[in-house]
Amino acid sequence: MSSYHSIQVHTSPAYTVTAGPGLLKECGGRLREAMSLCHMAVISDSVVAPLYLETVRKSLSSAGFSVSSYVFPAGESHKNLKTLSSILEFLAEQRLTRTDCVAALGGGVTGDMAGFAAAVYLRGIRCVQLPTTLLAAVDSSVGGKTAIDLTAGKNLAGAFLQPAAVLCDTDCLSSLPADALAGGAAEAIKTGVLCDESLFSLFENGVLAADPAAVIARCVSYKAGVVERDERELGERKLLNLGHTVGHAIEQCSGYAVSHGHAVAAGLAIIARAAEALGWAESPIAARIAACLLKCGLPTGTEYGAEALAAAASADKKRAGGDITLVVPKRIGLCELKKMPVSELLPVIQAGLEG
Repeated sequence: MSSYHSIQVHTSPAYTVTAGPGLLKECGGRLREAMSLCHMAVISDSVVAPLYLETVRKSLSSAGFSVSSYVFPAGESHKNLKTLSSILEFLAEQRLTRTDCVAALGGGVTGDMAGFAAAVYLRGIRCVQLPTTLLAAVDSSVGGKTAIDLTAGKNLAGAFLQPAAVLCDTDCLSSLPADALAGGAAEAIKTGVLCDESLFSLFENGVLAADPAAVIARCVSYKAGVVERDERELGERKLLNLGHTVGHAIEQCSGYAVSHGHAVAAGLAIIARAAEALGWAESPIAARIAACLLKCGLPTGTEYGAEALAAAASADKKRAGGDITLVVPKRIGLCELKKMPVSELLPVIQAGLEG
C-alpha cells in the first residue's frame, strides 16, 4: 500500500492535496507537475525556516523554479497588517508577476499570511500550501480561506484563494512539540465530531500517530466535500466552525497566548456541554468529547468568564447583523447550525462553562 494519499478538491480551480513522508524534498518535482515553471516566493516564519526552508529552496531550484524567500517573526501576534504589508512589499521588490506563485511554508499563521498576500498582490496570483503542522495539514491549508487579525478580533480581514496545490509532509510532524501536535489533533477531533464516529474513536482510544497521512486524508476528504458544495461559506461550510466561536473568543481574551488548537478544543468542550444542558444534544456527548480532548492533552475549559467571552464573540466575523450562527453538536457525527440573536449568546456560554 502506498504511503501517500492524494485527495482531489473540485473547486475552481481544482487542485490536489497530497499527504505522506518526504514531500518537502520532492516539492519541486511535484509542483512542476502541477504548474509551469515560474518565480516561487517562499514565505515562512522564524521557527519553521531554519528547519525546512533550505530543503524547499533546493528542491524548487533543482526542478527549475526561480526561488526567493521571506521570513517573518513566528506567532499569531504577527498575523497582522504590518506583516502583510512587509510581505507585499517583498513580492513587489522581487518583481513577481501574475504568472508567478507564492509558497506558504509553515503552520496556520503562515498559510493565512502568505495566502492573503497572494490573494491581493496584483489582484491575485497563485499560491501553494506546504503545511508543516498537523493543524495546518488537516484544516487550514485546504479550502482557500486566508486572513489576518485586526485589533478588534481574529481573522477579520481576508480573502478566498484556493491553492494551486497542497503538499503535507508527514515527516514534519516529528519536529513538532507535544502541544503543537495536540493543537492539530483538536481540529481532527472536531472533524470526527462533525462527520465520522470512526475518526473520532481513533482519538478517543488514544491513537494519533499510527498513520498520520491516513488521518490527514480523512479530514481533508471531508473538508473537500464541504468546500466543493459551499466554497464561499454561505451555508454548510459554516459547520467547519464547530468550537470556533468560543475558541476565537478565548484566543482574543488571552491576547493570543492560548494557541488556536487549544482554544478550539476548549470551545468545542464548552459548546458540547451547553448543547447537552440546553437539551439540544444527546447525552453523553459532552463527557465523550471532554474525555477525548483530555486524552490528547487538550483543555476542556477556560479561565475566562462568560461575559468576557460573549463580548469577544460578539465581534466575531461569523456575526450577521444582530445574529450569530453557532455550530451545535447533537451526537458524534452529527451537528447542526443554530442561528440566534447575539444577545442570547451569553446564557449559552454560561451553560457551557457551568456544565
